[in-house]
Amino acid sequence: MNARAMPSRLLLVGTVLTLAVLVWSGIRPYDRATWIMEVAPVLIALPILWLTQRRYPLTSLLYILIFLHAIVLMVGGAYTYARVLIGIEVAEWFGWQRNPYDRLGHFFQGFVPALVAREILLRGRYVQGRRMLAFIVACIALAISASYELIEWAAALALGQGADEFLGTQGDPWDTQMDMFMALIGAIVALATFSKLHDRHVRKLLR
Repeated sequence: MNARAMPSRLLLVGTVLTLAVLVWSGIRPYDRATWIMEVAPVLIALPILWLTQRRYPLTSLLYILIFLHAIVLMVGGAYTYARVLIGIEVAEWFGWQRNPYDRLGHFFQGFVPALVAREILLRGRYVQGRRMLAFIVACIALAISASYELIEWAAALALGQGADEFLGTQGDPWDTQMDMFMALIGAIVALATFSKLHDRHVRKLLR
């Protein structure tokens, strides 16, 4: 199998699995409006991935991570982040008052976009030097997180109390700042642990 066939196959398999989870999450979500807002990034990303798969296919690694991120979003949409069962279990194990699943979601919000940005910058050779590349990628991930927080703020203004489940603050007055911090941590972890593996995937794709 050539280097470009594997990403295409992963895109197909990932799309089928994602659509299956999407249907499951949308059958009886806890709150329909929250579900729509939480899965909206998935509904936007899937067509983009297919429209660009011939002209600009992504690495296999990136497709896998994007679909994992999609699952995190769809599970959060089904239950709302404050009610995801695995998060409740983890909170009980550690004696926490807050469901940590929201933090996982924002960690992925930094982790995956960081590698997307890294791949685009690497392939386009837009940035010279590994340190500058890492800095720019972290900044992009943080900017994406901040933009999402602005969207949440706009939703809160537009919907009032109806946006509580979407915001998922769980009574934390510093939730916005912590969400962005978790995204930054996700980006840093992605860069620290996946850069070498990502480099190999990019080189394989561009052969």
